[in-house]
Amino acid sequence: MTAETAVMLPALMIVLAAALWAIQAVGVQLECVDAVRAAARAAARGEPLDQVRDFARAATSPNAQVAITREEELTKVQITIEVRPSWAESLPSVHVSATATASTEH
Repeated sequence: MTAETAVMLPALMIVLAAALWAIQAVGVQLECVDAVRAAARAAARGEPLDQVRDFARAATSPNAQVAITREEELTKVQITIEVRPSWAESLPSVHVSATATASTEH
């Protein structure tokens, strides 16, 4: 029984670590979706784009990439964040992104 536990324990730790990383990525995705919706509304209202970018980064992550396209009819905002587990900086990152579009107000 002890030998089987000793063999299974590292595998269980890897599965637990992967699950925690997935939960972190899902949490960042939800933050990203909320922030991109609010940013798209603000940009469509005519808020200065620098303020919209700052707002989006404040709502998500300071290193978030925020792309804003304001056209005559539609305003589009895309936020992309690189998610890396805080407990394992050597692991590859996952890119999480969200996009929202709003009608440009005149």
